[in-house]
Amino acid sequence: MNTSAPFSVINHAPHSNEQDLLDALADDLTRACYHQEAVATLLGDASHEALGRDQIVPAKLVVERSLGAGGAGALPVLVGLWLLGMSFPDEALQMAFPRTGTAGLSRLQLIEPDGEGFRAAVDLRPHASDVVAQTWIASDLGAHQRPGPLRHDHVLGVGRASATLAQAVIRRPVERALELGTGSGIQLFYLLSHCRRIVATDISDRALAFARFNLLLNHRVLGVDPERLEERVGLRLGSLLEPVAGEEFDLVVSNPPFVITPRSASERPEDRYTYRDGGMPGDSLVESLVRDLPDVLAPGGTAQMLANWEIRTQAASDDGENHVDEMTPGEESPDAWEAGPRSWIREGTEAWFIQRDVTAPEVYAETWLRDASQGRDQEAHDAAYRDYLRDFADRDVAGIGFGMLWLRRPAQPDRLPFGLRFEEITHPLEQPVAPYLQAQIEATDSLLGRDRAELVLVVADDVTEERHQRPGAQHPGVILLRQGAGLRRTTLLGSAEAGFVSACDGEFSAGVLAQAVASLVEGDERETAANLLASVDRLVTQGFVTEVRNKG
Repeated sequence: MNTSAPFSVINHAPHSNEQDLLDALADDLTRACYHQEAVATLLGDASHEALGRDQIVPAKLVVERSLGAGGAGALPVLVGLWLLGMSFPDEALQMAFPRTGTAGLSRLQLIEPDGEGFRAAVDLRPHASDVVAQTWIASDLGAHQRPGPLRHDHVLGVGRASATLAQAVIRRPVERALELGTGSGIQLFYLLSHCRRIVATDISDRALAFARFNLLLNHRVLGVDPERLEERVGLRLGSLLEPVAGEEFDLVVSNPPFVITPRSASERPEDRYTYRDGGMPGDSLVESLVRDLPDVLAPGGTAQMLANWEIRTQAASDDGENHVDEMTPGEESPDAWEAGPRSWIREGTEAWFIQRDVTAPEVYAETWLRDASQGRDQEAHDAAYRDYLRDFADRDVAGIGFGMLWLRRPAQPDRLPFGLRFEEITHPLEQPVAPYLQAQIEATDSLLGRDRAELVLVVADDVTEERHQRPGAQHPGVILLRQGAGLRRTTLLGSAEAGFVSACDGEFSAGVLAQAVASLVEGDERETAANLLASVDRLVTQGFVTEVRNKG
């Protein structure tokens, strides 16, 4: 269903058909200085950090003291209402929202009666980044803000995963973009900065209602015309790629419902947590997306998404037979995790998978049971926990990988300059990491058909060298290059390679440097020079050295 027609009111979701009322709310939020920095200042470091861990008691104490002292303005009321699950009487809300009023908040379906006062029906919090100025994001209240398990059609706000994706998406200007599983619409805020037209899909009509509310509440900052929203953003109801079948996009972005959940013959669609579970067994939802996304990519188009994948004790061998890798959770062989993702990639598609974490089945189950507050019913929790472990055991799953991936449909089918790359990078990255991903893709593309000997190279600005040797040793036993920015990789060098890198100062070609270094070290000079030129690909594509353009 394309929702560019008049948007119907969805029960238990924000109402967005009264733009004047939305603008009044935006004015009230601005007047109260309801922004990230102001909230952090009000709460103080310790309470604000606790709130980031979903611990609201310290922040409640701060807000209660501020309200008791008086003269603190509307901000404590807004923080208590939207972030802390506190109830307020009508007169307090009238003062805090002079333009919107209690009646307006009720019409927008943002508050609900609670005894003699009102409490929030949604979470509404400030958000800002280096791409998007001060905005506000409405989503469902979390388990720490309301009693009982989450709704099965729960709509997430800005969590760690959505922030990770936003920091990884390469912000190249494009004509048409697609977001699969938009949720509350946070990725749209970023996409609007560099995409002319966006289609956003979701299987939940409540999620689309939240996304539309957030776009229209923030239309001034986002630069969209509320009367012509569909000219920039089309909201469509449907599962995965179904709503866009037959269309092509320059960019696809998705934080899909990739959480691996046990399936049962008796389960009902309404029992699934749709924000995280696509209703498919194992990691088959991610597999289907990796296989099918090229169908909706224009030539040269790219897709970026987050995902989970299963790491199994039985991996497929080259001859199609199964063999057992001796592997326990947390101790997988270096390339064991690649088996599944590698098998999903369609011929003629370029891909870059970066595994950021590996979780044991027990920890994975505990994480997602805790996420929905399912532990509050101990009997149901234990039954669900057993289902998780049995499900993983049935498929010989030793661990679950989490990471990000990039796909590209080549502009020319017979030219795949990037190819396939699988990396495991579990240490902290510099954020946003997108500019570094883009630089390494462009560096890899630039090598296609080039003679490595003719390249003129220079060591990247953030790279340092580290040497280790035993006391009294004449030469170092270990030489490392370390990146201080971006993906912050470390690579091991041999002595000849270290000499070659040290000589990369932008003056001479790689071929000249390789010959010069080879003449100074022991061994076959021709073979050493060839090996040094072969290492150029790794050094360039991983960003340790960069090419000097237009030398001379």
